[in-house]
Amino acid sequence: MVEQDWVGERFTEHRDRLHAVAYRMLGSPGDAEDAVQEAWLRVSRADTGRVENPGGWLTTIVARVCLNMLEARRNRREEAAGALPAEPRADVRPPGRGGPEDEALLADSVGVALTVVLDELAPAERLAFVLHDVFAVSFAEIGAVLDRSPAAARQLASRARRRVRGAADASDAARSAKREIVEAFLAASRSGDFEALLELLDPGAVVGDLRGGRDVATFFTGRAQAARLALVDGVPAAVWSHLGRPKAVITFTVDGGRITRIDVDTDPDRIRGLDIVVLPADDEERR
Repeated sequence: MVEQDWVGERFTEHRDRLHAVAYRMLGSPGDAEDAVQEAWLRVSRADTGRVENPGGWLTTIVARVCLNMLEARRNRREEAAGALPAEPRADVRPPGRGGPEDEALLADSVGVALTVVLDELAPAERLAFVLHDVFAVSFAEIGAVLDRSPAAARQLASRARRRVRGAADASDAARSAKREIVEAFLAASRSGDFEALLELLDPGAVVGDLRGGRDVATFFTGRAQAARLALVDGVPAAVWSHLGRPKAVITFTVDGGRITRIDVDTDPDRIRGLDIVVLPADDEERR
């Protein structure tokens, strides 16, 4: 009974970290909770007599659970869609690799857009990258989870980091270009500049029942007075708020440097589930 109390206390003490590890590994709050529950079932049946580092021991257990879940998920995808693309060559060294601080910042920047990249990594690569770059777990401990050497664990993390870094650069460039387009659209709309709006819109642009760039430009001329530039789930968009609460989210589809579609969402339940960060306009940043 005393041992069970000790296990329960240590698990409660580290639960937040374990959930964070599982969430980063699996990318889903529900899956993360399932992984933590499975880890607890394993922990509650384990012999704890030789446990010297409870935090590391618990992290190892939840990591193994997550690895099993990732491998099962990957197998389901392969059965449904055929074999995944070949993994990158292991003998290619990442150019301009930074130090540990740079690696941690890179890992911590993984957001919605890069979750897709993580999902394309092999389970072992994802585990090595997340545990080392996000949670500072040593390669010796990661190797023990994967039943591989520390050097092999380091190589897995390096391969994953290379792919994530490339995706981060591409994602940042895309977000920067889209931000400029959205910001220019809002400015033209507020000032009533029809020609500028027309230049930003694709000839076949769509907004609700409106079809065609000229009709869309006419609709938005002189509008968007209170809309603010924002990142919505990491993507440039616009938000209209009332009394400090977002009431409408305006998202833009951009293709070939022009806006092809604009969607306005006013559903409060959906808006509450969005990660919204209002950005300063260029003139505000210069003040």
